[in-house]
Amino acid sequence: MVTSKTRVIIDDLTRQIEDGVLQPGDRLPSAVQLCEQYEVSITVVRDAVLWLKAIGLVEGVPGVGVFVAPRPGRVEAGRP
Repeated sequence: MVTSKTRVIIDDLTRQIEDGVLQPGDRLPSAVQLCEQYEVSITVVRDAVLWLKAIGLVEGVPGVGVFVAPRPGRVEAGRP
């Protein structure tokens, strides 16, 4: 079950991705930064990021960060 705090983060990041504020390949803020921004615990942030990964909006790179995933059917600038 997704809590209301988790839902706020999911909805906000999804909106930023859909509106183009966050572009494919952009790195999301760190978990600590998201905790501070949304005034929530690390557990809430992790749940939100896991949800975004599960629906394919973001991809994690171990030891590097979480990035906006490429959008199917779209050609990225500078890429064939």
